[in-house]
Amino acid sequence: MKSIQRRLSLGLVSVMVIVGVVLAQTSLWLFEAGLQRYLEAGLRNDAENLLVALVRGPNGVQLDEHRLSPAYQRPFSGHYFRIDFADTHWRSRSLWDQELPRLSEAGLKGNLQLGPEGQQLLVLRSDYKRFGHSISISVAQDYTPVRESFRMMRRIGLVLGLAALLLVLALQRITVRRALRPLETARNQIAQLQQGQRSQLDTQVPLELEPLVAQINHLLAHTEDSLKRSRNALGNLGHALKTPLAVLLSAASSEALKDRPELSQLLRDQLEHVQQRLNRELNRARLAGETLPGALFDCEQELPGLLATLNMIHGEHLDLSYRTPPGLHLPWDREDLLELLGNLLDNACKWADAEVRLTISETHTHYLLAVEDDGPGIPEAQRNQVLSRGARLDEQVDGHGLGLGIVRDIVEVWGGVLQLQQSEWGGLKALIELPKRHA
Repeated sequence: MKSIQRRLSLGLVSVMVIVGVVLAQTSLWLFEAGLQRYLEAGLRNDAENLLVALVRGPNGVQLDEHRLSPAYQRPFSGHYFRIDFADTHWRSRSLWDQELPRLSEAGLKGNLQLGPEGQQLLVLRSDYKRFGHSISISVAQDYTPVRESFRMMRRIGLVLGLAALLLVLALQRITVRRALRPLETARNQIAQLQQGQRSQLDTQVPLELEPLVAQINHLLAHTEDSLKRSRNALGNLGHALKTPLAVLLSAASSEALKDRPELSQLLRDQLEHVQQRLNRELNRARLAGETLPGALFDCEQELPGLLATLNMIHGEHLDLSYRTPPGLHLPWDREDLLELLGNLLDNACKWADAEVRLTISETHTHYLLAVEDDGPGIPEAQRNQVLSRGARLDEQVDGHGLGLGIVRDIVEVWGGVLQLQQSEWGGLKALIELPKRHA
């Protein structure tokens, strides 16, 4: 979908072009019509002067050339006349050897007539009664200079119109940017919500955005409250079930079932399965809070402490190292990432001979988390089986147990992919690909 600013710009350009063209054409038409009426009045005055120049002479009616305008004497001057009287007609010397187009009826000819030297003529015919006879006088004026002036006006108007359009677009772009700045601010704040840098949107917004911001803040508060209640309820349920499960496990191992070893083993297996499933589901329920912003995971700040703790647990004979880009912050909840990386690194430390390495990198679309060790690894034929949905990981591969299942659950909730590969040292490499969040 096009941006609001682009749509406003296109709409403004379209409206301005249409209105500008209509106004320009209308103005030119009105101006030309007014000019033609003005010229028509001048031509009518010229026709009356020619009528006065017709006098009686010794040989009848004749044209007194002393009363004619000098413009009618110069060849192709742009001013012409033709007088038709009975069987006689006179024409101006300015026509030279050409004839003036004769109109079929009196009045101003709307269409321009082609005259001498390719001139476009505005022709007016007037009919009179004089000396008892009908007299038709046609006068014409070269309209070519006027047409050239109109063309120049159109070109100048076009240039000025384009300049004005560009100026208006620039001012409109500045105005729209300033008007849409609160939307950009809101978009950045929503991105900060996703990255855990804020918990609500600012309420100091324009009047048009107040209902939207209020609704988003209300939804955030309501969702956070619902998740807190859900987490507390599940936590209370988990604590309430742990004690009965511990009692049942103790009862399954009691002397009362000593004579029934098969039943005792069956009870212990099923109760342990329930306990493990309960722990996993409680962990999954806690991950529902990922939809709300939490504290960002600062790699440079968190990883040294995490690796130091694992060194204390597994002994300092292991070489634990990490590689991350400087200043990298992962946009997920800190506690969830500590649990994810802690489980992967703990599994690697259990089976590593001497080296464990964590590598975190990013591409344009994903974050890549890789944990490698130099231990025995997992045979390639069993890796897909280990990660199959619904499988009990703790029973399939010794050492890579429930922790790997929790990691898989976290990665799935985040929309990522977990792969098990062979590390460059021959051990196991757990590679996680997490999609970047977009505002």
